[in-house]
Amino acid sequence: MRISCVAAAALGMVALLSGPALAASAGETAPGGMPSMAKFAKVSKVVQDKCMACHTQGYDLPFYAKVPGIRQIIEKDYRDGIRAMDLNVELIQNKGKPIGETVLAKMEWVINNDTMPPAKFAVVHWGSRLSDQEKRDILEWVKISRKAHYATDAAAKHANEPLQPLPRMIKTDAKKVALGDKLFNDKRLSTDSTLACSGCHFYDRGGTDHQRFSEGVRKQFGDVNPPTVFNAAFNLAQFWDGRAADLQEQAGGPPMNPIEMGSKNWEEIIGRLSRDEALTAEFTAVYPDGWSGKNITDAIAEYEKTLITPDSRFDKWLRGDDKALSAQEVQGYARFKAYRCASCHVGKSVGGQSYEYMDLKKDYFADRGGKELGSDKGRYNHTKSEMDMRRFKVPNLRNIELTGPYLHDGTVDTLDEAVRIMGVYCAGLDVPQSDRDLIVAFLRSLTGEHKMLSGKVAAK
Repeated sequence: MRISCVAAAALGMVALLSGPALAASAGETAPGGMPSMAKFAKVSKVVQDKCMACHTQGYDLPFYAKVPGIRQIIEKDYRDGIRAMDLNVELIQNKGKPIGETVLAKMEWVINNDTMPPAKFAVVHWGSRLSDQEKRDILEWVKISRKAHYATDAAAKHANEPLQPLPRMIKTDAKKVALGDKLFNDKRLSTDSTLACSGCHFYDRGGTDHQRFSEGVRKQFGDVNPPTVFNAAFNLAQFWDGRAADLQEQAGGPPMNPIEMGSKNWEEIIGRLSRDEALTAEFTAVYPDGWSGKNITDAIAEYEKTLITPDSRFDKWLRGDDKALSAQEVQGYARFKAYRCASCHVGKSVGGQSYEYMDLKKDYFADRGGKELGSDKGRYNHTKSEMDMRRFKVPNLRNIELTGPYLHDGTVDTLDEAVRIMGVYCAGLDVPQSDRDLIVAFLRSLTGEHKMLSGKVAAK
């Protein structure tokens, strides 16, 4: 007898949601005196029975799915569900890793807003509605999971927020940082010695260049908007399509890209750099094995870890300073959460923790019109999986008022328009002007502090 993917995925659910790592780290008893292990065993059964079917690839349609009219409803629910969140990937395949912040935020939002299951789904799936107790159990699981895996120095009253304050520093090697700083700003990484990494990531422009597409060597242009270099250390991967696993791998991309910096190989770059006796002496003092692409990118990555911008007014508010935000900005944060923004823009960097579809709720690309870009395919360009078509790494929103233009295609110049577009195409919600004004006010509170972050020009 064949076991469906749903059933196979469910086998690991109890161990994952009520596993010893989470329960032990939680170290507490759920409301009403129920031990957390038993509480999360109940949660796993709810997720297995009422969530996994629509959020797992390879599902087996129920027998009544063949009924005309019902079949179309069920197939759409499954298609939409898997695009919104693949629980098999997020919970089962990632077993042994902390449950993602986006998973927690999405579950929290749908429970708080009572949107799951969809009304049409519930009509043909009797008993699929969550009880009040089941909702409370899931929300408690979200809270304790955050505490176990993502705790920060936020004030107790804000500890369970989907957004958290940035740390004030990341531990780094000072000698590597100093060397990486020089290499990040060294034009000899490009084939004609005209362009450094900082040539597309200006510190006083929020770590971007304020261009739709950056200009590379020989006046060439790519077709994707350059992301900010600030706070990139907190991303789950690098680039819009996530093709670089970490900062070091990312640092090796632009120098070899024929459109960006145009060098053919590391030997070519090392040939230029090694003629600098003072730099070579400094480099070998840090890396005794000498020049190599691996060592160059390691130094640049170590430097980029210092490009974080803590102590924004929002960070101060999260840490307990109620006066750090205006009443309008606090309302804006509430709207930010209400319109699902905090379901994807989560954590310390307010994003960068998941891949999401730009056309989740409506076809953005058809409405945008114009020439199709190679970058429009999103993560598909890296994985070649149809499930990743038009799926992008969520950008982090730190210093967002400084990093326009916005979106992967760089077509949006204002925060107001970016909020409107995200509402329509990603959340399926029309955000009225009054609420957009509040959300934009909140977004401006995310601008942090760094000695290189200056010349601030706020977006509209």
